[in-house]
Amino acid sequence: MEKEIEFIKQTLYKWKDDSVEFLPKLFLALLVLCLTYFLAKSVRSISEKFYGKLFKNNMEMVRLISAILHIVIIFFGGFLSLEILGLESVITKILAGAGIVGIIAGFAFKDIASNAFAGFLLNMQKPFSDGDWVTVDDNFGTITTVGLITTSIKTVTGEEVFVPNQLIYNQSFVNYSTYKKRRVVIKTGVSYGDDLERVKEVALDEISKMESLLSKDSIDFYFTEIGGYSYNFELRFWIRFYEQTDFLSAQNEAIIRIKKRFEEERFSIAYPVQTLDFDVKGGVNIFDKNLKVNKT
Repeated sequence: MEKEIEFIKQTLYKWKDDSVEFLPKLFLALLVLCLTYFLAKSVRSISEKFYGKLFKNNMEMVRLISAILHIVIIFFGGFLSLEILGLESVITKILAGAGIVGIIAGFAFKDIASNAFAGFLLNMQKPFSDGDWVTVDDNFGTITTVGLITTSIKTVTGEEVFVPNQLIYNQSFVNYSTYKKRRVVIKTGVSYGDDLERVKEVALDEISKMESLLSKDSIDFYFTEIGGYSYNFELRFWIRFYEQTDFLSAQNEAIIRIKKRFEEERFSIAYPVQTLDFDVKGGVNIFDKNLKVNKT
């Protein structure tokens, strides 16, 4: 009985000593947690203000970055508190478990993470903005939203297409709205009998009368080929571009103007023709003999 009482006394003394030694550590650990909490809160507030100015049109990205910073600081404070309490083994187990979970999550969310990072780069670089006319992954239309995972495009046929952000960075894409202007190219040809110098002069004169033409940029005219039935040429000029209708209207007006003026000048816009030559070497000229028509 005396041994049992002695054991209880020793145990209580040990607990007392451990408590005296442990309480300051516990107080310090709690203090670190409190400071970490307020630090994380302050960093989140500052982050939202800073990235809010950087990503004005994407508050989803701002909230995500701020939340990540907040969580990282809280975790750091938690691990530091466990270290102060001497619970290194707990930290080791937590990190080991987090590593295994991280590997599994890495495989499961690989594409999501890639798209999220690509979305972050898109918002940083800003290769296009909402309303820009673009061609992305063979989809032509206007940018609706540059999201965290996908970018949405409203096509000219009225559909909304969601393109993964990772796909945008893995291939080339075109932004037609960057310079607020676009080049129109007209390709056609005239017949062999037309005056080529006059053709060029007339075409340039008609294009120069267009209201949508950017006069500061040159109008280019080049004969590009002696074709099988025509002298082919390219006519290139720049217009103001805000909507796809600007491009289509300019193209339409240019074609109508050239057709009307060519008709006035008696130029022939060439088309495929086929001639029959019976006077080839070794052959017979049918006009050397009278033609006989059999009546049936």
